[in-house]
Amino acid sequence: MVSIELMKEEHVNIRRMIAVLQKRCIAMMNGAPVDPAELRQVISFIREYSDAHHHGKEEQFLFPVMTEKLGRVADNLINHGMLVEHDLGRGHVLALEEAVTAYEKDPSDANRLDILTEAMGWGKLLERHTKKEDDVVYPFAERALSQEDKDRVDAACTSFEEDPKNVEIRDKWLSFLEEMEKKA
Repeated sequence: MVSIELMKEEHVNIRRMIAVLQKRCIAMMNGAPVDPAELRQVISFIREYSDAHHHGKEEQFLFPVMTEKLGRVADNLINHGMLVEHDLGRGHVLALEEAVTAYEKDPSDANRLDILTEAMGWGKLLERHTKKEDDVVYPFAERALSQEDKDRVDAACTSFEEDPKNVEIRDKWLSFLEEMEKKA
């Protein structure tokens, strides 16, 4: 499926950001200054690229077809697995944002620790999550969905990707990711 190949590519980009974020966290752990503005940009990358752009396609197009067409196994996998993990990731990002705000008011070791904890909590969750999708969820969809359903998901994802607003979001955040990798 074209849509699944695209989502796998997005997973690679998300894992690239996790690698950059891990390097930043190690540096902060070793005394490098905390850069709240940069962390807020990382939070925006996560919210706009990883969550809205990538998870948005899963939640709007792929997962509803899977739960509708593939029965209880898909329902459990999606509703009690993948969507729960999406929400857990959002919780880490909200807590990271709160930790950055707290650090700006009080640059204490405790607030620095909260930044490191939530940043890597999100990263570790997404590493496991993307692996499950790549190894279990996507192959299940490709194997079990009818060609008509696959075509429907592909068409919806293609339309989403071609929307100028979504092209702008994707390009903006992939450019930011490349900048962050160069600085790492």
